[in-house]
Amino acid sequence: MAGYAVSSYGTFLNMVALNLFVYETTGRALAMGLFMAVRLASGFVAGLVVGGLLARFSAKSIMLWANVGQGAVMLVLILAPDSLVTGALMAVSVVIGACGTLFMVALRSSIPEMVGEDRRAWANSLSITGRSMAMVAGFASAGVVVSLVGYTAAFLLDMATFVICAVTVALLPIAGGKGAGSEAGSSGTGKGEKEAKSGPRWRPVAFLALAAAPGLGLMVALRGVDAFGSSSHNAALPIYSTSLDASNPAVFVSAFWCVWALGNIGAQQVIQRYTQRTGKTVGALGFGYGTVVMSAAFIAAFAGFPLAVTAVIALIAGAADGLTEVAYTSHLQTLPATLRGHAFGLSATFENLGFGVGMILVAAALDRFSPLAVVGWSHGAAIVVAVVFLLRVAALRRAEPAGPTGRAGEAGRAGLRKEEAVEGRPDRGDRDGAEVSRG
Repeated sequence: MAGYAVSSYGTFLNMVALNLFVYETTGRALAMGLFMAVRLASGFVAGLVVGGLLARFSAKSIMLWANVGQGAVMLVLILAPDSLVTGALMAVSVVIGACGTLFMVALRSSIPEMVGEDRRAWANSLSITGRSMAMVAGFASAGVVVSLVGYTAAFLLDMATFVICAVTVALLPIAGGKGAGSEAGSSGTGKGEKEAKSGPRWRPVAFLALAAAPGLGLMVALRGVDAFGSSSHNAALPIYSTSLDASNPAVFVSAFWCVWALGNIGAQQVIQRYTQRTGKTVGALGFGYGTVVMSAAFIAAFAGFPLAVTAVIALIAGAADGLTEVAYTSHLQTLPATLRGHAFGLSATFENLGFGVGMILVAAALDRFSPLAVVGWSHGAAIVVAVVFLLRVAALRRAEPAGPTGRAGEAGRAGLRKEEAVEGRPDRGDRDGAEVSRG
């Protein structure tokens, strides 16, 4: 987790430093948009294929080579002559976008194997805390690092963070051999072996993971709409900040994200204590309610309240964001290992798609409408889908059979393996595996 936090710092550092470098090199704001678009597109594609990769290779090897790839491409950028800088920047955009998604999906899908099913919520909370702190440090230090020591030093620092993360991954005490697909093949059913011989099947398996669990499919869709909403406040914050203080707009943006991070970190501490005390996770209901609160808070942040009130709103937004992240990640981790990587990969694809489409639409809308209006309809869409999701969860809970053969029996009749029937059953939509095992 420490290595992940360090690499997250590098990611947020290069998010600022690379955008500044692209603008300084090309002199065009359009180039920055193209750079971000390529980065999101490569992450989108990586999300589609990562499930298949996890079925063939270990999560540890994917995380290791994802960091090696990011470090290597930063070295290429540092050593590139002036005539090849533009091409090197495009290569950086592709590799950083793809490898970042590969690493994140592999990490999230392997956490149950790293720490055990009963500690996954704690591990998720710890990783999100590290990332929140890294985000604040990365955004806060990027301008200072670039202005004091230049772009080359910033890129070297960025490369070093990926090297450190690669070393920590290499030391992880998890298996480094077979992927999830191989595990399925050794279950005695022969299904995994048959799929391995039939070639790439990432798309059917990924959608099978969601089709077999209707509540989970809606959950992933909500995550994509939430990413769409996130694009609005990310794009609108600099504009809103400029309207508050045109001479120094960076102050409000920095303060907002710092307070947001404090709320996020505080929420992680509460979640960790709750999990340790009760042995339960916040579940899908926490994700739904958290999305509603978070979206409403981001809308309120642009309503023109006094700064003190806005700070409280940012704190609430950060706390709710932290709650949704832990609830969502922990819930997907209740899927069987053979489906988990595909589900996380498809989720990453939905998130990249939502954020990418959102950035395009929001950028156009902000030319004609106020930040409050744009953020309002973007996050309003997330609230609507979240309400639908919560109604779906309530319907699943009411429809749950009371008998001892309820869900497990249905799972058996649907052809699921015994361990899949007991491992969380995300199609319930209301509980994670840790709660199901407690009756």
